[in-house]
Amino acid sequence: MNSILTSKWIKVAVFLACLIPAGILISDVFTGGLGSNPTQFLEHATGDWVLRFLAITLSISPLRKVLRQPQLIRFRRMLGLFAFFYAFCHFCIYLGFDRVLDFGSVWADVVKRKYVTVGFTGFVLMIPLAITSTAGWIRRLGGKRWQLLHRLIYVSAVAGVIHFYWLVKSDVHVPVEYAAVMALLLGWRLYGWYTNPRRRTAVASLNRKETTTAAVE
Repeated sequence: MNSILTSKWIKVAVFLACLIPAGILISDVFTGGLGSNPTQFLEHATGDWVLRFLAITLSISPLRKVLRQPQLIRFRRMLGLFAFFYAFCHFCIYLGFDRVLDFGSVWADVVKRKYVTVGFTGFVLMIPLAITSTAGWIRRLGGKRWQLLHRLIYVSAVAGVIHFYWLVKSDVHVPVEYAAVMALLLGWRLYGWYTNPRRRTAVASLNRKETTTAAVE
């Protein structure tokens, strides 16, 4: 497994695999496979792939530990960029076909419709993550600041699920499934943070200082 993950061709294969959904949608455009409401079909399809790629991206850290395959980290940045790619396509379809490049109408939707507000917020938060995804930006920001910035992906993931849930209104079983997956992935991180030995040591040290200060007073 390790030899496969470190192969110079595996990233190319993953990249091409990530383009398959876009290729299928483009094929559907030319073969009439978009149904009676093509715009809605494309919006929903690209929106689904945003959530899927966000979930896949967030699953990399747990999987690399559970499977003991640290080389999986090589694919996280690419997967995150594909999540942004499909989010960008989702927004462009909404802007170009649903709102016919009427930016005023788009802004009115953002202000008045809460599912658009939260979805647009999640998309905007992904923009700095895509921009700073290069090694050069990691060096400019420094590791800690870069990691702190890229925790916005958690907010985008939650916003995406809420956007979907508020959009469908009645049959919510699919967004609830996404919510369960995101809750599991984010809960794993929260548990890891809570049980981190370094955090426990820091908290214990702070408690000792507070106890000492109180005793002196």
